[in-house]
Amino acid sequence: MTPDNAQFLANQYAALMNGEFSATCKVLAAVKDDTRDYKPDDKSRSAWELATHLATSDVWFLDSIRTGQFAWDADKVKEVEGQFKTVADVVAFYEKTFPEKLKAIQAMAPADLAKSISFFGMMEMPAASFLGMANNHSIHHRGQLAAYLRAHGSKVPAIYGGSADEPMQGM
Repeated sequence: MTPDNAQFLANQYAALMNGEFSATCKVLAAVKDDTRDYKPDDKSRSAWELATHLATSDVWFLDSIRTGQFAWDADKVKEVEGQFKTVADVVAFYEKTFPEKLKAIQAMAPADLAKSISFFGMMEMPAASFLGMANNHSIHHRGQLAAYLRAHGSKVPAIYGGSADEPMQGM
């Protein structure tokens, strides 16, 4: 991939991710503190675990792409997630941090976006290509969390169109 191709791809993915941002914020905010321990099965994550994972992993992906290195630090994850006491804390973190990290990606030099990086030795791709994986990962977990909402007493926000709880304007 050429640096120009990588910059184009990064710009496309950044625009896509920016478009997903408000829906993710709405889904995170719909989790209720008093029912955040809900999970549909013993093997499932709780709504709280999904919400904190979604918010922190979106930021982790962007940081990893920006630094050109995917590394997992369980202690760092616990430290970041430990700052959250309420759902509002998770939403505030995401609303502040995600746009900052996405802007940092957009400010990367095209040559750095084109550099091949390893995903834990399982695959190697140009840095810009990992933005697609990051976006898919985010949508996957947002979908899981959205599926929990009504079952634990929350309203399901509109994501790609209206929901039974939040119809599209004019419909």
